[in-house]
Amino acid sequence: MHVTFSAYYTLILAVLVLLLGKFLVQRIRFLRNFNIPEPVAGGLVVAAVIYLLHATMGWSFGFETSLQAAFMLVFFSSIGLSANFVKLKQGGMGLVVFLGVIVAFILVQNAVGVGLATALGLDPLVGLVAGSITLVGGHGTAGAWGSVLEQQHGLTGATTLGMACATFGLIIGGIMGGPLAKRLITRYKLAKPRSEADQLDPSGSTVTESSNVANFESPGKAPRLITADAAIETLALFAGCLAFGEFMTTLTQGTTVQLPTFVWCLGGGVIIRNVLDYIFGFKVFDRAIDVFGNAALSIYLAIALLSLKLWELSDLAGSLMVILAAQTVVMGLYAWFVTFRIMGKNYDASVLAAGHCGFGMGATPTAVANMQAITNQYGPSHKAFLIVPLVGAFFIDIINAFLIQGFISWIR
Repeated sequence: MHVTFSAYYTLILAVLVLLLGKFLVQRIRFLRNFNIPEPVAGGLVVAAVIYLLHATMGWSFGFETSLQAAFMLVFFSSIGLSANFVKLKQGGMGLVVFLGVIVAFILVQNAVGVGLATALGLDPLVGLVAGSITLVGGHGTAGAWGSVLEQQHGLTGATTLGMACATFGLIIGGIMGGPLAKRLITRYKLAKPRSEADQLDPSGSTVTESSNVANFESPGKAPRLITADAAIETLALFAGCLAFGEFMTTLTQGTTVQLPTFVWCLGGGVIIRNVLDYIFGFKVFDRAIDVFGNAALSIYLAIALLSLKLWELSDLAGSLMVILAAQTVVMGLYAWFVTFRIMGKNYDASVLAAGHCGFGMGATPTAVANMQAITNQYGPSHKAFLIVPLVGAFFIDIINAFLIQGFISWIR
């Protein structure tokens, strides 16, 4: 039996997943100690229940994927709208260095995937699918490149394979980032945890109303004094970003500058924000943008995990699981020995390592959720929340597209 949920019911279930995750994190010390994000905690429980229903009774469920895509676009638009040139300047060399670290990691990730696929007797393109196409790229990139590999390079089932690998990465990316960062913080004594009461109490505020701090790092802490007029203005900005993304996606389709829609939405946000700031002198309401962005992030992750089809992972060939397991180990080692050390071997570097695990194996929203879980326990990291969204959601997708094309040309 197959049950399909409309957009309304999908949204209701996503909210219930978030409430379940919040309940579990508040009640289970293990989840707090290992910094498991609330959407991941609730989503995996529900995904396991859906898997049991499928395995025992043959039930399957369908959810409104357009709703998930819409919240993803809103989240990335919020990143763009928050990224004025002042913040880019604040990122400085740290942003450039982190970008270099990630570019090197993509090369390593694809080399591992292609090398193991070749050694196991698989098409090298399978290793690329189990590399940056799905792990750094996520579901959107997996779907886009899957059709290209099927139609132009004859890799049968590339899209289905990509979705399964991206699902695996999303789960692992959300699970490994927090514990890895916690281990780094504990081993090198980088920070002291806040009291358990402070971690569980979202009412306390360490950020003043006039602060320009990126509120993604502490979504429950900053004041949210949003009027109806401010909400309408903010919705208009998001609408402009989404319209720009749709227009550019259509305009560049089939060209050398074709990029996923969310990249265009983020770019549109950067353009709109800085035009308003520096040409028209209009002050964008950062707190309103952050509220909408954080809400979109949570709901996006909840729907993504709610939609997981775990039986697709169980059907993966053993050789592919070997590749994905190796990628997991490589991600952990790289974050520990390269990302953490090159970025300064301090508290900010540990939060950056958690974020790298999030979008290196899953997606930028997972990276932000990982970092929120860490900063909720140990305190803010302005540097990490400035760098990771810009690199993970904007620069890296452009670079990844060119590197993927380069690997395909090399393989073929």
